[in-house]
Amino acid sequence: MEADLIIKNIGNLVTMRGTNGPRIKEEMNNIEILKNAYVAVKNGKILDIGQGHIMDKLIGKNTEIHDAKGLTVTPGLVDSHTHLVHGGSRENEFALKISGVSYIDILKRGGGILSTVKSTKEASFDELYNKAKKSLDIMLEYGVTTVEAKSGYGLEFDTEVKQLKVAKKLNENHPVDIVSTFLGAHAVPIKYKENPDEFVDIVIEMLPKVKELAEFVDVFCEEGVFSVDQTKKILQRAKEIGYKLKLHADEIVPIGGAELAAELKAISADHLMAASENGMKLMAENKVIANILPGTSFNLMKDYANARKMIEVGVAVSLSTDYNPGSCPTENIQFIMQLGSLALNMTPSEVLTAVTINGAYAVDKADEIGSIEVGKKADLVVFDAPNIEYIIYHFGINHVYRVYKEGKLVVDDRRIVY
Repeated sequence: MEADLIIKNIGNLVTMRGTNGPRIKEEMNNIEILKNAYVAVKNGKILDIGQGHIMDKLIGKNTEIHDAKGLTVTPGLVDSHTHLVHGGSRENEFALKISGVSYIDILKRGGGILSTVKSTKEASFDELYNKAKKSLDIMLEYGVTTVEAKSGYGLEFDTEVKQLKVAKKLNENHPVDIVSTFLGAHAVPIKYKENPDEFVDIVIEMLPKVKELAEFVDVFCEEGVFSVDQTKKILQRAKEIGYKLKLHADEIVPIGGAELAAELKAISADHLMAASENGMKLMAENKVIANILPGTSFNLMKDYANARKMIEVGVAVSLSTDYNPGSCPTENIQFIMQLGSLALNMTPSEVLTAVTINGAYAVDKADEIGSIEVGKKADLVVFDAPNIEYIIYHFGINHVYRVYKEGKLVVDDRRIVY
C-alpha cells in the first residue's frame, strides 16, 4: 500500500511498542530504539516502520517524503494532568509563597483555587477559549499531542459546564487531542465551609448532567479539602454513572488517597508526594497509574514524590505538567521530563516511557496513541537531539524540531504551522 507520508533517515526511532498494559519496573527502561529508521503514514495512522531501505511498494507518485536528518523521533507526548481552561493568573500570590505561606493557608485566605474560581466565572467563553488555545499552542510546540484538561474552577454548574464546553470546542478545532475531566470537587466554596457535605451532594447532582462533556471524574482528596469518605462518595457515584476515575491524592498530607484509588481501581492517582508505601503497593496490585507532577513540587518548594519506590514496588509511573495558574504555571513538558531525572532520579528511558505509553494509559487512550506501531495515530515528535539522553541532559530549552499530528506537519522548525 502506498503511503501518504514517509519520514526517512531517522537516527533513533523510539517506538515504545512491545507491552500490553502500562510499563512497570524494568519494562520502563527496556525500550525499543531503531537506528537508520523510517515511518510510513497512511490516512493519519502508522502504516509501516522499518530500518534501512524503504520498500518500493510504500512509495507512490503522491507520497510526501520528509528527511529527519538523523535526528531522534518519539511518539507524541501525552500531558495527562492539566488544568488547561481557566481565567486569570496568580502571580500576586508569589511573594506569599516564597515567604513561606503554605498552599493550604493561601487557600484559607480566599486565594489559591478560590481566586481562580472568581476569575473563571467572570471570564467569557471566548476569553477562556483564547487563553487555553494559547497554552495548547505552547504545549504543541514542546511536543505534546494529547492533553487531559480538567474543569474545577467553577464549583457551580454553569461555570463548570463553560469550562468543559471550551475544552470540547478546542478538541474540535485544535490539532492537540483533549481528554476532558470533571473536577467539580476541586475545593469547597466559602459558603459551604461549615457544611462541606452539602457541597458534596451538589457535586454528585452535577455528575449525570455533565456526562456528555467529560470522560473522567477527579476529586481533590486532601486535608482541608475533601476527606477520603467524601471523595469515595463522589467517585463511587461517578463510577456507577460510567465515568472513569482519577484522584488528586496525598499531595500534601498522607490521608489515604492512594489507598482509596486502589480500592476504587481508578485509572490514576495523581501528585502522591505524601503517599504511603502501603498505598503504593496497593496501587501496584490494582494497576493504578501513579501520575507524578514534579513541576508542582518544584514550584511549591515541597518534597518530590518517591518515584523510585513506586517503580520498585511495581507501580506504573507517568509524568505530567499539572499546568495551572497557581501551583504549576508551566506548559513546558520537557522541563517536567528533566525534573523526572534530576529530581525523581528516573532514567531518560523511564522518563520517556512516562510521557508516552504510560501517559497514554493514564488517559485510557493507549489503543490509539503513546507508541509508534502499525494502526495507531501518526503522532510523532522529531527532536533536534542525537539521542533521548541529550533531551534530558541539555535542560531548560525546547528540543522539538518538528511535530506531526495524525500524519500532518503541525510544528516545523519549532514554529506552529497548522
